[in-house]
Amino acid sequence: MAIKGILFDKDGTLLDYVATWMPLNHKAALAAAGGDQGLADRLLAAGGYDAAAGRVLSGSPLAASTNREIAACWAELMPGCDLEELARQVERIFTEGGRHSATPVAELGPLLARLKARDLSLGVATSDSEAGAHATLAHFGVIEQLDFLAGYDSGYAPKPSPNLVAGFCRATGLQAAEVCVVGDNLHDLEMGRAAGAGLVVGVLTGTSDYGDLAPFADRVLDSIVELEALLDEIAAA
Repeated sequence: MAIKGILFDKDGTLLDYVATWMPLNHKAALAAAGGDQGLADRLLAAGGYDAAAGRVLSGSPLAASTNREIAACWAELMPGCDLEELARQVERIFTEGGRHSATPVAELGPLLARLKARDLSLGVATSDSEAGAHATLAHFGVIEQLDFLAGYDSGYAPKPSPNLVAGFCRATGLQAAEVCVVGDNLHDLEMGRAAGAGLVVGVLTGTSDYGDLAPFADRVLDSIVELEALLDEIAAA
């Protein structure tokens, strides 16, 4: 069945993970720790940040979890903290800061316009909040090119549940087999598989290496820049 729609992850897929999120991870951890750098370092480590390697580990809370799940992870290291307040604080920092630190992996406007010109439906499914995703992507002027945009708080079960793919299909009238799911983390690929997506593609602009993604993806690309060539290859096959 031909691919008629693409459902993108946001962070690590449309946006370069390290450039976009590491400054915000450090800022949020320090704020959560009340300015205690030692505690902030422990929070980052609990979230999956490997300070020695200078990277966030694939599949870790900072790489793959919702903002609330990150807050819950950190709360375990701070007995007596108010989880609800911590979650609001993390959400606020990520939402307000995301637009300013967001670094796309390519010029998103022209790329998405070319994909739309192929008569493809486009969507974004992220573990960020819907408001955070909207604010960030609006900054790049691409909201109008999207047929679907959902975050962890949009009423769907979080990844790797297939529900986000199902929501995209309802919004576009497509079948799952007509959808290409693109993401940088295992939970993105598992979501695509669980939904029966026609094509599951991993990209290396996030926190995962080729070896993390290859066993679960139909193809692994350096970035979404290579997506058009892949679509041409599939169409010619």
